[in-house]
Amino acid sequence: MALVDMAPATLRKAELHASVGDPVLDTMNFLNEITHRYPRAVSFAPGRPYDGFFDVEDIFRHVRRYLDHLAERGATPAEIRDTLFQYGPTGGQIRELIAASLREDEDTDVRPEAVVVTVGCQEAIFLTLRALLAGPQDALLVSSPCYVGITGAARLLGVEPTAVPEGRDGFRCADLEAALAAERARGRRPRAFYVVPDHSNPSGATMSTAERYALLDLADREDFLVLEDSPYRLVSPGRQLPTLKSLDRNRRVVHLGSYSKTLFPGARVGFAVADQIVVAEDGRQGLLADELVKIKSMVTVNTSPLSQAAVAGMLLAADGRASEWNTETAAYYGEAMRATLKRLDECFPQPGREALGVRWNEPAGGFFLTLDVPFPADNAALARSAEDHGVIWTPMSYFYPQGGGEHSIRLSVSYLTQADITEGVARLARFITAEAARSR
Repeated sequence: MALVDMAPATLRKAELHASVGDPVLDTMNFLNEITHRYPRAVSFAPGRPYDGFFDVEDIFRHVRRYLDHLAERGATPAEIRDTLFQYGPTGGQIRELIAASLREDEDTDVRPEAVVVTVGCQEAIFLTLRALLAGPQDALLVSSPCYVGITGAARLLGVEPTAVPEGRDGFRCADLEAALAAERARGRRPRAFYVVPDHSNPSGATMSTAERYALLDLADREDFLVLEDSPYRLVSPGRQLPTLKSLDRNRRVVHLGSYSKTLFPGARVGFAVADQIVVAEDGRQGLLADELVKIKSMVTVNTSPLSQAAVAGMLLAADGRASEWNTETAAYYGEAMRATLKRLDECFPQPGREALGVRWNEPAGGFFLTLDVPFPADNAALARSAEDHGVIWTPMSYFYPQGGGEHSIRLSVSYLTQADITEGVARLARFITAEAARSR
């Protein structure tokens, strides 16, 4: 039978889900393309850990530590084999270790059953949004600028997040209260508010203690949940403010966690602490974590047992304290931030800085700071920066769900050496000076 040439299947993009055409989903691809095209450029774009602390042999040591732990607890060789090779429970097999770690590091006491182990924090975000946002009347509010992962996840679910503008000094409850009133006036139900309270991505801002208490009080009064995403605490120098979850007395906070920044980014192990009580129509009660597990069973089925084993081994080796693994890394990132701020001062001295229209914030920790510039910091400007000056950064406009940040850039200091910072900021200064003259 002769084969007949047929036209290949062709799909119309307009007939796919609207999220695939959302610019938010293209932002990281554009940054990756620029980085690949200019490999010799100094890049302040990637918000990932410095890889000088990683050793390949450590992986095997961590996994062995966990396997020994299972044997010490009476697991048979067959059970240990299944723990590594089989799918494992959807909710995760290291929930007890994560709960113990939260008690040690964050003074947060939760039952293991309230923990769901996820494929990175991104899955924890997705599962939580899918469970909480039941229909178009449910509103998700986000502190803006915000992490693109929350915006992207929301739009994949057909949800347009409502931005709550963050001031130069960070989040203020008064702004959220006004946004809540506006949503209710539109006939919508504010369901959740997403925030990175510590050394935020992208702004670097940290919520004050007073605002943390005010936020929890507001959540009680206005009946919504707080989605707390705080991956930069343990990789920041000095004593940290208490997490929202550790202050939570009425189960208003869903804590979204990750070991990507603190232990092992390639493992892709995150978690959600969801201890809110869910009441069924027949009166039976369970936890929100149980509902997240149901959704996960239809998304990723489970989190890699091998990845969980490596993370568990690290926690066990430090007696449950992830912070113990980050004493050196927190010092490194703190020094990188200080070096960047010092170099900015050197390259943009006063009074010329003000005349040029450049200013920046001074975070005490985390990976990021923001820099205001006197020209549109868009993709075209980024391409010129990489091509002509050999320096890459991230447009802050990527992080504003409803517009903003057009004259600001995000600098990430985590992946750079001191030499990179010295040279990179010098290149950045030359670019900003040239671009400012070009835009006059």
